[in-house]
Amino acid sequence: MNEISARVAAFRARYGAESTALPEGPWNAVIASLLQHRSVRAFQPKAVPPGTLEMLVAAAQSAASSSNMQAWSVVAVTDPATKAEMARIAGNQAHIVQCPLFFVWVADVARLGRVGEAVGQDFEALPYLETFLFAAFDAILAAQNATVAAESMGLSTVYIGALRNDVEGVAKALGLPPGTMGVVGLCVGYADESETKWQVKPRLPQSAVLHRERYDTAAEPAANAAYDRALQSFSAASERNSYTWTERVISRVGKLRALAGRDRIRAAMERLGLPLR
Repeated sequence: MNEISARVAAFRARYGAESTALPEGPWNAVIASLLQHRSVRAFQPKAVPPGTLEMLVAAAQSAASSSNMQAWSVVAVTDPATKAEMARIAGNQAHIVQCPLFFVWVADVARLGRVGEAVGQDFEALPYLETFLFAAFDAILAAQNATVAAESMGLSTVYIGALRNDVEGVAKALGLPPGTMGVVGLCVGYADESETKWQVKPRLPQSAVLHRERYDTAAEPAANAAYDRALQSFSAASERNSYTWTERVISRVGKLRALAGRDRIRAAMERLGLPLR
């Protein structure tokens, strides 16, 4: 497949069959890998190669960091019992147990606090929302760098946001100190292609998310309708249930029960030593 054909195929996979525009501009192996990202929820019982963990952390540490605070940590979990506990917290997601390597990415304000203790200074800005936000952003940027690196190695991944169902349970299981919180999990391993073919899931058209100079929703109704069709076609062919994006949004934010306990996360954060002001 030549470069133009590969680019067109990648864009159509990412945006759905209705995408007919010929994408122009730069194209390389990194962009191709990014556009081919897919979430995988079944893994082979096969360990990752030696040195993979350390290389993924090196890639994670190469992400941008707010003011170079590097206010994040990561817990690498391979113990079956601990993975089983993470799976229980996340609503019994079996792929957490299956994957050979599970990461919990941690917003780590505690490390900054320990710097203050070491120099005998009270850090007045620690208990503020901004400090937690840059710690959480740092953790997510690091996790995404690790994800890109893993996929470049032929590994597959899936993020686990449902760890936030019980952030205190995660902290207890992993021995996290006060001032820290696991913000997201990440399964890493080799995809089990025998159960199902994990496909690239289409995303919203660029007309829904790309605004030039000023925010403008004029194109949003048509973009949403097109995406409803694309996602319904994809889900009917590749997943157990057929659904539109609109239906997905309704199911996720229409009722408080969909938060699965995450509606109480602010109080839990205070008990974890993150009293945000």
